[in-house]
Parts: sequence; C-alpha cells; structure tokens
Amino acid sequence: MRALVIDDSRAMRAILGKILKELGFEVTDAGHGREGLERLQQVGKPELALVDWNMPEMNGLEFIQVVRADHAYDEMRIMMVTTESEAGAMISALEAGANEYVMKPFTKDVILEKLAILGIEL
Repeated sequence: MRALVIDDSRAMRAILGKILKELGFEVTDAGHGREGLERLQQVGKPELALVDWNMPEMNGLEFIQVVRADHAYDEMRIMMVTTESEAGAMISALEAGANEYVMKPFTKDVILEKLAILGIEL
C-alpha cells in the first residue's frame, strides 16, 4: 500500500509518515498541493492521500478538487488532516471529495480508526 502525505509542516509530514510506515505503507510526501500533484505524476496512484488544508501555492481543498476532477484517481482515498475545526470546513472538504476528516492534534489511534472507516485493511 502506498500513501501520499501533503503538509507544509515538515514535522507533520514526519509524524504522519512515521505512523503510516509503521502500518506498512510506502510513503511519499509533498510540502503543498502543487507539489502533491507532481508526486502523483511521478509515483502513480497511491491508495491513500493525507492532505493538510492550509498550505502555500495550492491548499488542500484545491488539491482535492483537482484530483477529484480526474477520474483516474477515483479509487484513491483522501483524508483531510487539518486544524480547521469549523463544521463548514468539514462539509466543504467532504463535498470536494475528501473521504474522511481528521482534526489536529490527533493520535495514531485516530488515524487507525479513520483507515478502518475507509476500508483500508492493514
């Protein structure tokens, strides 16, 4: 299983990457949405993308909208991982095509629960 982690915080990419690697994922990361799109071109379709909302160049919501417009990525599950706690933000992310929503700070157990909800078997 492969995962793409997109977050402008190097520390957050490291934390999420460590959790996913411990679960057996091969992890690629990117510092913003535009770089995330480049990674998709380079490595192909991962099963999972964890995307931050607030990033420079292209934010997470814009990334999701671009990816969901391309049916080649219909099977990729997207989890928005963000500090945005407003109900409206969650609704916007889900309407744009995110499959799940996680608020920072989170624990490994929260990520595990969300993966189970997404039907990702580990």
